[in-house]
Amino acid sequence: MNTLDGHVRVLPIHVANKIAAGEVVERPASVVKELIENSIDAGAKNIKVTIAQGGKKLIAVQDDGSGMTSDDALLSLERQATSKILDVDDIEKISTLGFRGEAIPSIASVSRFTLTTRKHNNDEGFYLQVNAGSLDAKGSAGCPPGTSVEVRDLFCNVPARRKFLKSNATEESHIRHVLTVAALANPSIGFTLIIDGRETTRLAATDNISDRICELFGRDFMESLLPVKSTESIKDVSVSGFIERPNQSNPTRREQYVFINGRAASAPSVAYALKEAYPRKQGDVRPATIIFITLPSTQVDVNVHPMKREVRFRDNAAVKAAITNAIESTFAISAPSAPIVADDEIFSQPALEDTPIAQTLPEAPRVDNISSPITSSTPAYAKEPSERSFFNRPSPSALPSEERAVQIEFAVDPNSSASSPWKWFKFLAVAESGYLLIETDSGIVTLWPRAARERIVYEKILASSTNDNASLSQNLLIPETIKFSPADYARLKNSLEAIKAVGFNLEEFGSDTFKIDSVPQILGDIPPAEMLLTLAKDLSENSTKRASERWKEELIAKSIAKSYAGAQLRLTEEEAVKLVKDLASCRMPYLCPRGKPTMIFTSIRELNRRFARD
Repeated sequence: MNTLDGHVRVLPIHVANKIAAGEVVERPASVVKELIENSIDAGAKNIKVTIAQGGKKLIAVQDDGSGMTSDDALLSLERQATSKILDVDDIEKISTLGFRGEAIPSIASVSRFTLTTRKHNNDEGFYLQVNAGSLDAKGSAGCPPGTSVEVRDLFCNVPARRKFLKSNATEESHIRHVLTVAALANPSIGFTLIIDGRETTRLAATDNISDRICELFGRDFMESLLPVKSTESIKDVSVSGFIERPNQSNPTRREQYVFINGRAASAPSVAYALKEAYPRKQGDVRPATIIFITLPSTQVDVNVHPMKREVRFRDNAAVKAAITNAIESTFAISAPSAPIVADDEIFSQPALEDTPIAQTLPEAPRVDNISSPITSSTPAYAKEPSERSFFNRPSPSALPSEERAVQIEFAVDPNSSASSPWKWFKFLAVAESGYLLIETDSGIVTLWPRAARERIVYEKILASSTNDNASLSQNLLIPETIKFSPADYARLKNSLEAIKAVGFNLEEFGSDTFKIDSVPQILGDIPPAEMLLTLAKDLSENSTKRASERWKEELIAKSIAKSYAGAQLRLTEEEAVKLVKDLASCRMPYLCPRGKPTMIFTSIRELNRRFARD
């Protein structure tokens, strides 16, 4: 029995290899990931993955890439042997997926490993067999161009590691995820997955990432996404991809796929930017995301994690700004030439009189309750015989001219917004519960009037306050003094200009203390200390400009929510139609300022599925 005696010694090579393998090979999915990445780097156009018993018994990856010579194949078994870098300076500009030279020897050291390869211009190929790190056989082989790797009996010589593997189904799910990630990052490559002799996935190569997403997740998932695209490059950082609409009636896949220069990886700054840029929603909501970040390879370090799962950026602020701007522009629309809410708006707010924000809101007559769930002023198209019902309504272009006129009246200008929730809509009913039902170009929408009102008024006030910060401030009758922690005090002191821009007036008043002479007019009953601490936190995590913008939005959202508390108004059809139109013109029509949905959308495809219609 070996015992430790405190002396330093060099480990035997077979022990060192097993330890090194533990950093690269966690489970069968790790093997699949490493081999697929090698195939991609080799220029493969088609990659086939075959597994048996969750990858425990067999993992085979075959590609039609460039292949290797016999010398290169043998050298690939050596530690730190790689074709991806030549010098230490190359680490600063990595553009390939695999570069450490650890994958092949690590995998071969803990399995029964066979590699068969052939260069395209060679007449014959080459094979080698390794048994738990020991080269058993090698020689010529007849094989197609490219490389094929078979990994059998993973962890055959490390039984302790094998015991930690999960069920076949669990290991299969991890392998599927690896294949999904690779397929999203490389739509121009065809992928095939065979599990226990049955082909479960075949993805054709495509130039359109949308087609690949549909193949992987289905048409419904694709329709739940909005395209994301940088409107400008920030320090050579550009962002593209897709993000989930905020108003989905059913939860979609919550995975967030982030690709940095084609590599599936992430960083704390990316996760934070995604969270901050997405419209606030109640709870810890992770919207489905497929994002591609592109920047010069010299600006990102991909060598900070053994499994290459995380990266580090030279300029975190630029990456944050690029992601934030791209996602926010996805939901932004062109500002209307007239105010979003007209002077004769249909709102009535019984709780507004006691809040400062009431002065900025339009006044309007109250709306009397209606006795029927459908108002009497039903439009002509709803009074037609049953064959004109919305279940089998013809498309707008097929409608008679008199019906098309009504349709056009409710249409949304296609040039006004890239993120409008619908191209056209038809009002169907005001339900007895107060919800509005409307039909759109792609489904049925259930809309909550109060949340819609809050969104419309919120954006009106936010727009009007952009260039008029002075109007947001009001003097205190008795100035307040607030003592902060040294860290918070320092943050606030360094950002006094941003704080004053949103309506506060602060003066230093002793050690770690500020005297407050004025506060934002829309602060309402929120304690100044609470909001200043929130601002201090935002300033520590965001740029000064972004923090002050978020903070002002928070103030307005809280005041509007308080103003509308308890308001339960019923709308006539005319008022409901106007409300829907105004909501469609908002920058973010899907959520109220508090993060609650303004509407729930159910697609025609979803309705057909639920009614079991073919």
